[in-house]
Amino acid sequence: MILPDWKIEEYAKKGMIEPFNKKGLSSYGYDMTLSNKFLIPTKSYQEEIIIDPKNIEKTRFEEYEGDYAIIPPNSFALAKSTEHFRIPREILVICVGRSTYARCGIITNVTPLEPEWEGIVTIEISNTTDLPAKVYANEGISQAVFMKADELCKISYADKKGKYQHQKDITLPTMK
Repeated sequence: MILPDWKIEEYAKKGMIEPFNKKGLSSYGYDMTLSNKFLIPTKSYQEEIIIDPKNIEKTRFEEYEGDYAIIPPNSFALAKSTEHFRIPREILVICVGRSTYARCGIITNVTPLEPEWEGIVTIEISNTTDLPAKVYANEGISQAVFMKADELCKISYADKKGKYQHQKDITLPTMK
């Protein structure tokens, strides 16, 4: 079952989304808000041939804070949500990009927020165009759709001690 607006709000009041902004609600989703902190690959990193998820160093990224960020052509940025999520065991969250950004060639990717995952969401923002692209802090960047399972999972993200549990900031990939 996909949760409607009123049910998302009920869960939010129990701590699923903090801070919760009722203006972010849509009929069956919630607009996750982009914070004002970004990690943008440095120019030298963009010119390299291979990006290796097993060997990404934070020094290869420029930390940027502001009301907006400029993503270089055919590149990406990492950002974080302003919201802290506490996903109940019976809920799975799928995030999809907002159409306003998609219509400009700006695509967001967030992997599913699994049952009992908790933290700030790291958001990957791709600029698929040949031009610099601007994204704005404190605005909706991705819509979260909350799905309630008919039955509880046997093993939740918390049970398996997932590597991205309790993220507090933009988190680079870690492969185990």
